[in-house]
Amino acid sequence: MIAAAVAVSISPALAQGLPGDFMFLRDIDPTIIQDIRYATSDNFMGRRMAGYDAAECVVKRGVGLRLKAVQQELAPQKLSLKMFDCYRPVRAVADMVAWSKKGRETAAEHRYNPAFSKADLFRLGYIATHSGHSTGAAVDLTLVDLTADNSGKFDPAKDYADCTAPAAARAPEGSIDMGTGYDCSDTRAHTASSSITPLQRRWRNTLVAVMSGQGFVNYSKEWWHFSLPGAGREAYDFPIPPHRN
Repeated sequence: MIAAAVAVSISPALAQGLPGDFMFLRDIDPTIIQDIRYATSDNFMGRRMAGYDAAECVVKRGVGLRLKAVQQELAPQKLSLKMFDCYRPVRAVADMVAWSKKGRETAAEHRYNPAFSKADLFRLGYIATHSGHSTGAAVDLTLVDLTADNSGKFDPAKDYADCTAPAAARAPEGSIDMGTGYDCSDTRAHTASSSITPLQRRWRNTLVAVMSGQGFVNYSKEWWHFSLPGAGREAYDFPIPPHRN
């Protein structure tokens, strides 16, 4: 009887190997699309980053519930959220810092910051040495038109145009064209940039509005980055584990 009582008291997070009130987003809303880029080679470093042992979106429970509310608001419009990054281990942030200090930069890496060197990413505020993602309270995301053809796949052997190029020329992301690719370190990626089309501006405004409605705050230099004030303070460094069905 005692053993049974203990088993019942185990939280879903602990059962999945997550600390505190962290949860897998798919356990809160499995309809939200996930494309966790740092667990793949499709990112500005060109490889899986430290701590991303699985391509899973992990968030604080309160953040996940608000994302679920956003998804429910989008569903009647045949739209969906698509997650690029959620909780980010501190070791992944350190991995980014170390990468930025290495002088060599490949053409594929430079696609993400076409106007300047990767050494300037921290100075210009595109990458932080202490990330809100590590608290579980920040997310990177976009919108997907569920009625469109989103079948394009990233080909690591292909020579794509840089992240500011027209959508047809840059790496495919299977999502609505917001004017730049994800993780594009460029002024065109600033949320209020005037260097995008009216349609791209409308989609950015739509994303900001629906996220703001649930209390999320956008980072002005990245149209994809949102945080939920007060949802997390302590930075964590546990690796992202595979989801257990």
